[in-house]
Order: sequence, then C-alpha cells, then structure tokens
Amino acid sequence: MRIINHFAMTTLSVSFLLLSGPSFAQLSHQTMSMAEVQTLESDKVPANHSQHHVVSTTAQTPVEAKQAPSVQDENTNANDAASAEHIKEHGGQIYQQTTVESKWLRNDHGEGVLKSELETRIGTDENKIFIKLHADDAESQQAEYETKVLYSRNVADFWDVQAGLRYRNDQNREVDQDQVDAVIGVHGLAPYFFETNAYLYVGQDNQTSLSLETERDLLLTQKLILKPYLDLNVVLSDDSSYAQKTGLSTAQLGLETRYEINKKVMPFVDLSYSYRQGNEETVWQQQSSSENEWLYGAGIRFKF
Repeated sequence: MRIINHFAMTTLSVSFLLLSGPSFAQLSHQTMSMAEVQTLESDKVPANHSQHHVVSTTAQTPVEAKQAPSVQDENTNANDAASAEHIKEHGGQIYQQTTVESKWLRNDHGEGVLKSELETRIGTDENKIFIKLHADDAESQQAEYETKVLYSRNVADFWDVQAGLRYRNDQNREVDQDQVDAVIGVHGLAPYFFETNAYLYVGQDNQTSLSLETERDLLLTQKLILKPYLDLNVVLSDDSSYAQKTGLSTAQLGLETRYEINKKVMPFVDLSYSYRQGNEETVWQQQSSSENEWLYGAGIRFKF
C-alpha cells in the first residue's frame, strides 16, 4: 500500500507540473519580452543628453529664424515712429505765420502817408519761405509797391541765410516803373535780442544797395511794450533813370509803443526821426537835396 500510495503521489506531482509548466514558461517568456522591450527602448534614447539637446535646438532653429525678422521689423517701425515724433517735437513740423500791419504817419508839414505791410512765412525751423509785401501811399502821389520772395535756410542758432527776388513798382515814374533785383542776406536775432534783417540788392542799370532793419521789444508790462527800431538804406551804385546819390540814402530811427489786446490784435503809436538823401540829376529828374523830418502817427498790427 505504501508503494502504491507513493507511486500515486509521484504520478500526481508530475501531472501537476506538466499541466502548470506552460503557464510558468509563458510568464517567463512575457517577463523576458518586457525586459527586452525596455532594453530596446532605452537603446533608442541617446546616452549623451547633450546630443539630445543639440537635436532639439536644431529642430527649433527654423522656427526662431522665421520669427526673428518680424521682431526686427517691429523694432524698426517703433524706432522710425520715435524718430518722427522726436523731429516733430523739436522743430520738424511745418508751421505758418502771417503779420499784417497798417499805419498812418504825418510829417512836420502835415503831409501824410499810409504804410502797409504783409509778411508771411511757411516751413520748418530749417527751411522756410518768406513773402513780404510793402506799400507806400502818400498824399497827392501814386502808390509805390515792393514785394520780396525769399528762401530762408537756418545755418546757426537764431540765424538764417536768405536769398530770392525783389519786385518794385512805382507809378510816379514815366519810365522804368518796374524793377527786379536779386536779394541775398541774413535774418535772425542779434546779441541783446535785436531782431535783424540785412540784405544786399543787385539790379539792372548797375543798381546795388544795402538795407538794415533792426528792432527790440522792451516789456513795460505783459501787454504794454516799447519797440525801438532803426531802418537804414545805403546806395552803393546807381546808373538808372531815377538815380539816387551814393551813400546813406534813407535812415529812420523810431520808437513804437504798442498795446497787445491779445497775441493777434496789437494797436500802436509811432514816433520817429527820418533822413532822406537827395537824387542825382538825370534826364528824367532834377537834382534834389537831403531832407530831415519828424514822423508821428498810429497804426494796428494783426498776427495769425
């Protein structure tokens, strides 16, 4: 019986192993397969992490290269806008100013003359166009007109060089009523705040002359202002039909007192001493001597 029982137990053990063997083998195979898979996947990842970084950087480079121009363009546009704004804030803008003035003056003999002026300027601080009109309408005489068109270029602080043409018309003359001269000069602020215009004129019939205008504002109050001024004209040469004597032709030293109702409307009174040199004797005129006289009157000035 013991032999039979031992044989039976042995037979059952072998049968159990045979039945359960495939499962252990399959489990071992699956374990090895998972290990092999993990080994294969780890072999695919580079051991050197720097190589992985290089690959990633290389892959991103085209994207960055595409984005860089747009950033540069935005910076360029921002810089251009800032530069344009800087120029505008520091004199790059175009502006315009017009002054219209009319005054009535009388001399010691009670003779009067209406003097009218218009000056307009347009441009930037560096480049401007000046247009100046002047008319003298004396009693019992025809009016005399003068027009200047000047290009003005800033060359230093407070100073412009100007060049252009002057046209004159005098209906009191029988010949040569119209005259055209070339003009060159300077416009600016002299030391001690004297606003100054100095010009050289060269025209037909060997007419060459110089002019100087200077003035300065002295504020008594914010609205009441004194303005001393000086106007000079010097003839260097003149062979025209109505020639003037060479030397100091005219001079006027005056004092204007104005009251500024606002910055656009300014009435004033004017008192000045005037000198006028005589004319040469020609076919069309007689020789005349110099004259001195006081001039006084009032006027009004508009600015806009």
